[in-house]
Amino acid sequence: MGPIQDLDAGRFSSWLYSMSESIIENKEACVPCGECTACCRSSLFVHIRPEEINTLASIPKELQFPAPGLPKGYLLLGYDSSGNCPMLMQNKCSIYENRPITCRTFDCRIFSATGIMDAADDKDLIGKKVQRWRFSYETKTDIDMHSAVQSAAKFLCEHQELFPAGFVPPNKLKLAVLAIIVYPVFLGFSASQRIPQIINLIKTHKGWKVLFSQPYK
Repeated sequence: MGPIQDLDAGRFSSWLYSMSESIIENKEACVPCGECTACCRSSLFVHIRPEEINTLASIPKELQFPAPGLPKGYLLLGYDSSGNCPMLMQNKCSIYENRPITCRTFDCRIFSATGIMDAADDKDLIGKKVQRWRFSYETKTDIDMHSAVQSAAKFLCEHQELFPAGFVPPNKLKLAVLAIIVYPVFLGFSASQRIPQIINLIKTHKGWKVLFSQPYK
C-alpha cells in the first residue's frame, strides 16, 4: 500500500464563505467527494425536517423514526447493522436527487478547518478523510481567517463554563458549526469582549437554528 495522498480542500477563504452560506441558507455544500461515501457508512443518524416532502416520500415509512427532543414531524433516518445508511445501494445514494438537507449541507472539511479532529474518532471512515484535507492560503487573509476559526473552536471547547448552561453544544459537529458562525469575534475583539460578542452574534444569526437540527453524533 502506497502513502496516503493529501486531498485539495480548496482556498480557505473561499471554502469558509461557502460553508457560512450553507449554514445560513441551508444551501447545498459543494464537496469534492469523488467516490467517497464515508459519511454514508459511519453509523450516523440523519434528521429529516417536516417540510422535506420529496425526501420523506422517497424513504420507506418503516425507516423513519421520531427525532428525540424535537417537535412533532421531525424524523430520523438510522443505519443498518453494518453502519450504512439504508438508502446507500451499490455504494451510491439511491435517493440522491431527494436526499435530506442534512446530507446536502454536510461537509467533513469543517472538522479539518476547526481543528476538531477528534470529532470523527469513533467514525473511522470520516476521520481518515478529514486527516487528508489540505487547504491552500493565497493571502494573509486566508491564514488569518483559518487561525480565527481554530481559535474560536479552541475557545469554545476550553471555556464552556463561561457561557450560559447549554449554550455550547456537546455534539462535535454542532460545535464546529458554532465555531464557523462566531469566528469573526476572533478577528477583532479583545479577550474581555469575546463572551458577550459571541452570545450576541449567535442569538442574531440565521444559522443559530442549525445547531438544533444537525444530526451527526
